[in-house]
Amino acid sequence: MLNNKSILVTGGTGSFGKAFTRYVLEHYDPKKIIIYSRDELKQFLMQNEYKEYKDKLRFFIGDVRDKERLARAFEGVDYVVHAAALKQVPACEYNPAEAIKTNINGAQNVIDAALDMGVKKVVALSTDKAVNPVNLYGGTKLVSDKLFIAANAYAGEKDICFSIVRYGNVAGSRGSVIPLFHNIMKNGGTELPITDYRMTRFWISIQQGVELVIKALEEARGGETFISKIPSFKVTDLAEAMLPGCKMPEVGIRVGEKLHEVMVAVEDAPNTYEYDGHFIIYPQMVWSEHRKAVPTGRKVPEGFSYSSGSNTEWLSVEQIRELLKTVEMEK
Repeated sequence: MLNNKSILVTGGTGSFGKAFTRYVLEHYDPKKIIIYSRDELKQFLMQNEYKEYKDKLRFFIGDVRDKERLARAFEGVDYVVHAAALKQVPACEYNPAEAIKTNINGAQNVIDAALDMGVKKVVALSTDKAVNPVNLYGGTKLVSDKLFIAANAYAGEKDICFSIVRYGNVAGSRGSVIPLFHNIMKNGGTELPITDYRMTRFWISIQQGVELVIKALEEARGGETFISKIPSFKVTDLAEAMLPGCKMPEVGIRVGEKLHEVMVAVEDAPNTYEYDGHFIIYPQMVWSEHRKAVPTGRKVPEGFSYSSGSNTEWLSVEQIRELLKTVEMEK
């Protein structure tokens, strides 16, 4: 599907963008992949890291806040993966206007540019924090999700669709608990702080996130939210797996932090269907018959929610220890 296609990734120098780019280059033969981001140093480093693919890669300096620059970058592009966002919860709390400019206004700019420049498909990355948000980052991503879903209403007869992929913190990503524990251990620490002993999280690798985006690009008709079925773990079990027998002082939950990650809210259950490896939340509205998605999975029961705290699949301490061997810390 991606062979001989032009693909643009906003925020393309991030951990997802780099992993997605490598996956596509190794599994398909794209016409080109455009890396769109605002950090010239990260682009320079990525160019060196991927120099064997230099004929397939293009690097655009630009910000999703800049609609004119997006329009220029989107010329001749078939598919867009929107990964650019301000993601650090404390930073968004302290700089709310900036988070809104990037995560909400930037999302609308991506939508407008895609509609105007003849893009075929747009997949936007979401987060568990957009479900029943308790912090500003989650609030901005909820609005972003709604914008991308509603964008299908403006497609008219254009051959374009917008969809969402949702997952939580990738194992080893910046700001997540694994690098925190790793740094404490690296500096000789013997205690790993736990904000709340009841806390749970989903485990997803960067490759699983990339593969879910590929699935959305292949299958989306417009307005769907794709969610991987993945195991849960207790944060206390993660600490035990990383530093066996360590003390785990409970330090209190942080501002904007949740006990559990939620991917599907109870309110979304009426529109959610289960498949072998994922869930899909289908849009409540149908904008045209030719882009209507027909569910083929099993409808989830009434009152269903997909939460790391009530998941049916759990990782043991030993399983976590084995998975940690495959984790690369994001720099």
